[in-house]
Amino acid sequence: MELVFLGTGAGLPTKERNVTSCVLNLMAERNTLWLFDCGEGTQHQFLQTRLKINKIDKIFITHLHGDHLFGLPGLLGSRSFRNEAGELTVYGPKGIKQFLEVVLKVSESYIPYPLNVVEIEEGVIFEDEQFIVTTALLNHRVASYGYRIVEKDKLGHLDVDLLTTMDIPSGPHLKYLKEGQIVTLEDGRVINGKDLLKSPDKGKVVAIFGDTKPTPSSIMLANNADIMVHEATVEGSLTEGAEKYGHSSTTQTATIAKQANVKKLIITHISARYELIDNGRLVDECRAIFANTEMAVDFAVFKV
Repeated sequence: MELVFLGTGAGLPTKERNVTSCVLNLMAERNTLWLFDCGEGTQHQFLQTRLKINKIDKIFITHLHGDHLFGLPGLLGSRSFRNEAGELTVYGPKGIKQFLEVVLKVSESYIPYPLNVVEIEEGVIFEDEQFIVTTALLNHRVASYGYRIVEKDKLGHLDVDLLTTMDIPSGPHLKYLKEGQIVTLEDGRVINGKDLLKSPDKGKVVAIFGDTKPTPSSIMLANNADIMVHEATVEGSLTEGAEKYGHSSTTQTATIAKQANVKKLIITHISARYELIDNGRLVDECRAIFANTEMAVDFAVFKV
C-alpha cells in the first residue's frame, strides 16, 4: 500500500504544483486504485506515472470546491476510451450527483462502464472483507469531509515450528490451513488452521482530509493512524487568515497530528504563494511540534 500525490497545491495550479489529488495505491492488496480528490489536470498527472486510470474503482471527493473537483469529468470521460475499465463508484458530498449529471449530459459524454455516485453522510460509507472507510464532517466554508481508511487485520502466517512439532506434512492442505480453515489430514486428524497461525498482521490506517480549519472531528478521524494527510495551506504566522477562509496552518496541522497520536503526518494543499524553495521552512514549523512530518510534492510516493 502506498500514497501517490498527483497534485499538492491549494486553489490554483502553479508551475511546481498541480491542484489537489492523491492516489491510494492498492494494486498489491486488491489490484485497484482509490483516488482522493480530482483537481483540474489530474488525468494529465496520471500520464507522468505508471498508474492507469482504468484501475481506479473508487473516487472519494472531499468537497465541491473546484480545485478538488474540476478534473473529475475529464477523467471519467477519458476512462471511457479504456475497454478494460470496469465499474466505478464516486463518493462525495451532497451535490456531487447533480454536478456530474449536468456536466456529462451537457457535454454529451458517453460513459460505457457502470458509474455509481454516492452522496455521503458521516459514518461508514464502504466496507468489505478487506477495508472499511469512515467519513466525518470537517469545518470549512462548504461541506468538507475527511476519510479514514482502515485495512482490516490479516490472518497471521502459519507457525512453521508448530507444523513440525505436530508432524503435519506438506501438501495442498497447507493452503487451507493458512486461511484458518479446518482440514482433515490423511491420517484422520482434524486440524483447525486458526490454531496454527501466529498473531494477526495489523492492518494499516490512513486518514485523508479535505480542506478544514482545526476541528475535533480531525482528531477523532485520525486517531492512531499510520499516516495522516492534512492540509497546511500557510505558515504559522498566517494562522488567523487561514482560519478566516476555513483552512489550517502548519502549526495547527502539526498540533492535530500530535493530539491524534498518528505515526506520520504528510502535509499538502500548499498555497500558491510558496515555491518549492520554501518547503524546508514549512516542514520545520511542523516538525517543531510533530517530528515525523513530511511534505508532499507532486509525484511523491509514501509507503504506508
